[in-house]
Amino acid sequence: MATQMFEGRGHAAVYQKYRFAPGKELQQTILSYLQEKKAIPAELAVDVGCGSGQGTRFLGEHFKKVVGTDISEAQIQEARDPPCMPNISYLVCPAEELPFQDASVDVLTSFTAAHWFDFEKFMREAERVVRPGGCVAISTYTVDMSLRYGDCSEKLTKIFRECWDMILKYAHKRLKYVLEDYKEIFEALPFPDKKRITDIYDQIPMTVEGVVGYMESASPYQTFMKNDPKAATSLLQETEKRMLETMGVSSRETPVEFWVRHVCVLGCK
Repeated sequence: MATQMFEGRGHAAVYQKYRFAPGKELQQTILSYLQEKKAIPAELAVDVGCGSGQGTRFLGEHFKKVVGTDISEAQIQEARDPPCMPNISYLVCPAEELPFQDASVDVLTSFTAAHWFDFEKFMREAERVVRPGGCVAISTYTVDMSLRYGDCSEKLTKIFRECWDMILKYAHKRLKYVLEDYKEIFEALPFPDKKRITDIYDQIPMTVEGVVGYMESASPYQTFMKNDPKAATSLLQETEKRMLETMGVSSRETPVEFWVRHVCVLGCK
């Protein structure tokens, strides 16, 4: 069964507010592959481990019908709260037990979630539900992140990474799959036609508040909060203060360039 890390309503609300949608380069990588494999236009796309729906909404722009699934009721409630495109719906279910008929899904995706799944069971489900000629796109952003702002980009990135390193001390052991660029997930995918791309770089529109909020939304930070709420809160407050001082600004709404590296596993059945 999937590892459940995003159950609380408070965590889900932070996730909805601060997690970002797939960046343009990742979107283009996925869409280009689907076009190459003639998997689009398609009837049904399923987004597994959809969280609060950031990736699902991207799919809604390109597919006739999109279903986002997640094991967390709190996350699905957050996904349903914003105004929803009429072709998107959401279901609460485990990634390893998808309520779709055999060979009924044209495209199966998962954005920054597959490392929480039971790979063996999830891949069996992917094999079952994806139609012949259908595709999967399983991606994650990595911990390879940087910030750019004027002439203080290097200092800003150093502050961010110092904070991130503290948070990662509380990381679940399954984060190793992200640190290994989804190598095991790629190897577990049972489709004969598959590839793994590890160098997709995206600039995500962000503010100082957004960067700090993203760190707050991370599962290791939530674990940190449970273990030592005072130290966890202080870390983010101090990090935000240092960032603003380094940038020479006072507003946490100040925009910054937030660069992330994505890994994407693509396969065609």
